[in-house]
Amino acid sequence: MLRVWHENGKNQPDWKKLRLVIAHSKEVYIPLNINQSPFNVGLPIELPELTFEQISELVKRHGLNWSVREVNSLMEMVDGHPYLVRKALYEMTRHQLSFAEFIETAPTQSGIYNDHLRRHLLNLQANEKLAEAMQEVVSKNEPIRLEESQAFQLRSMGLIKRVGNDVVPLCNLYRLYFSDRFGE
Repeated sequence: MLRVWHENGKNQPDWKKLRLVIAHSKEVYIPLNINQSPFNVGLPIELPELTFEQISELVKRHGLNWSVREVNSLMEMVDGHPYLVRKALYEMTRHQLSFAEFIETAPTQSGIYNDHLRRHLLNLQANEKLAEAMQEVVSKNEPIRLEESQAFQLRSMGLIKRVGNDVVPLCNLYRLYFSDRFGE
């Protein structure tokens, strides 16, 4: 249906007024037929990682009085991942979770990301080769080269980022959690 609307928008005057915006998460990698997917048309725009300045502004907007050290510590844990940053700020504001508790529990099953991390773990456990690839990524402190299909799938899940032709965990949260889960 979305593809038909897109095509109509290119060719029919009344449909040219229609603009479609599709937002989707990388959280679950689902193989799609590229010939039938609504995601292979238009202009893809990937949400970039938040900067130190943007995170500092969000901290202020949440009414938190943080030091530069605390903002840096948050960035060390989740980099600038928009969802992970937002979840941390929301939970610390809502539940009066202390910053120290956040840092201590974030990469654990008792932390605020437990559902998010568990879903990723279950998806990896359902694909032995992907689990092995992710285990290799988190066990190294430098970028590593993966088989391209594995790198593509892990990147599509939002678990890694590219450094040239190599990959690293998207953030330290994932390195810590998966290192523990995979027994590293």
